Amino acid sequence: MKTVVGVFFGGKSVEHEVSIISAMQVIENLDSEKYDIVPVYISKDNKFYTSELLTKVEEFRDLEETKRMSNEVYFTSEDSKLVLNAKRGLFKKVLAKIDIAFPVVHGLNVEDGTLEGMLEMYNIPYVGCDVCASAVGMNKIIFKKVLEASKLPVVEYETLNVEEFNEDADMAYEKITRTLSLPIIVKPANLGSSVGIEVIKQKDEFKEKMQNVFAFCDSVLVERCVTNLREINCSVLGNFVEQDVSVLEEPIKNDEILSYKDKYMGDGSKSGKLGAKSSKLSGTKGSGMASLSRKIPAELTKSQEDEIYSLAKETFKTLNCEGISRIDFIIDGDSNKIYVNEINTIPGSLSFYLWQPKGISFSELLDRAIRYAIKRKERRDKITYSTDVNILNMTGKK
Repeated sequence: MKTVVGVFFGGKSVEHEVSIISAMQVIENLDSEKYDIVPVYISKDNKFYTSELLTKVEEFRDLEETKRMSNEVYFTSEDSKLVLNAKRGLFKKVLAKIDIAFPVVHGLNVEDGTLEGMLEMYNIPYVGCDVCASAVGMNKIIFKKVLEASKLPVVEYETLNVEEFNEDADMAYEKITRTLSLPIIVKPANLGSSVGIEVIKQKDEFKEKMQNVFAFCDSVLVERCVTNLREINCSVLGNFVEQDVSVLEEPIKNDEILSYKDKYMGDGSKSGKLGAKSSKLSGTKGSGMASLSRKIPAELTKSQEDEIYSLAKETFKTLNCEGISRIDFIIDGDSNKIYVNEINTIPGSLSFYLWQPKGISFSELLDRAIRYAIKRKERRDKITYSTDVNILNMTGKK
């Protein structure tokens, strides 16, 4: 009997469309001999839909029409299965029962532990990081503080919230420059895919560029801008007991920072097909992170490779991650120092292209991630979460 996997994607996020691309790649590469696949699309207004149509990327060109042609659902649970019930109709109609959830979501409101929290409440196993690791990984400020407390190397930084900036922008500037010298790089605390990032080189740019960033968030991470840098990425697969690492990549950017356009609108000319089954989703525009120009493997010394692999595993364990993550690093070309930059707890395209050079196919990668999710469910089922004692029954007794 096949395991029913519900692939969750979309959501109220600026990375909504990127999530759709990643999910289509996952759906196409899940082993159909082992799994029955149920697509669960989360609309931008946080409603849930399922339909066979939702397995085809071309059906998402008109999102409103896609929703109209699909079944809106609500959830109930039954024996650790997530039941999808049709929302329309006079009578309750069960459309599917999911054995395991596979979140393929990116960004705020979904990748930040929100979706994982819902799945925890329904007691259904799910692939990837749990609520805590997802929340920490999504918030760049908290992530920095956790790594700093764990003695892992991070670029010097400051923080700023929108109230401080609105109250006195000049004072906010003074706060930042007491710690950091220009140029600085400003990042929304809880967004991914390089959305909303600004580089500030001169004081007269500060107010305008900070306003641009605060359009996406209410708190920002401000870092020393490493001008002579290389970005190196490493994917990690595993749990707190064991971690496997991928080959390393060096993304090729067209500007000072690796932009959203670099990541998702590239022509894929240097990335080839990269092993996805469909040419529609690989090596073409709109193929997600698989379309980014990159060097694989990155050209590094043996000592640099060893240090990055060690830091990648340590970061993964520090956050208690599970499943597939991608950890991004910065090498300062002036000092040759390596810094942990950020983590993607659900990376674009699940970083499958970093595992293929190691002989791990996309299907095998997904299969291994699912096995880790099942192990976690088995482990947690042995934990006592409540007792049989009801203290309310004891009140008032003499």
